[in-house]
Amino acid sequence: QVQLVESGGGLVQAGASLTLSCAASGRTSNFDAMGWFRQAPGKEREFVAAINWSGGSTSYADSVKGRFTISRDNAKNTVYLQMNSLKPEDTAVYYCARRSFKSDTSQYSAEYAYWGQGTQVTVSS
Repeated sequence: QVQLVESGGGLVQAGASLTLSCAASGRTSNFDAMGWFRQAPGKEREFVAAINWSGGSTSYADSVKGRFTISRDNAKNTVYLQMNSLKPEDTAVYYCARRSFKSDTSQYSAEYAYWGQGTQVTVSS
């Protein structure tokens, strides 16, 4: 099994920055792609960003492109989401996810085998 623990959420004002972290433990593989999703109240979970096993390939939702950056440190088994120029519409619970023995990125939540418990990000106007 794989456990994912997110951290770094909080309450910030519009325009501020936050960095989320997701630490993986258990039966992990450095060849697994990872991603971030978010879910706002009353809305479905949506894709935010993904990164392949090496960090050499990333993908982003159009709504965050140019503002958010996903990265990973395989030595620490950790993936990060740097969020800049935050907007009130970025308010959501952010979830870290990990694919199982799949190295390429994906925007589809069904293709991720493991999920964290989520961390709240609230952006005030």
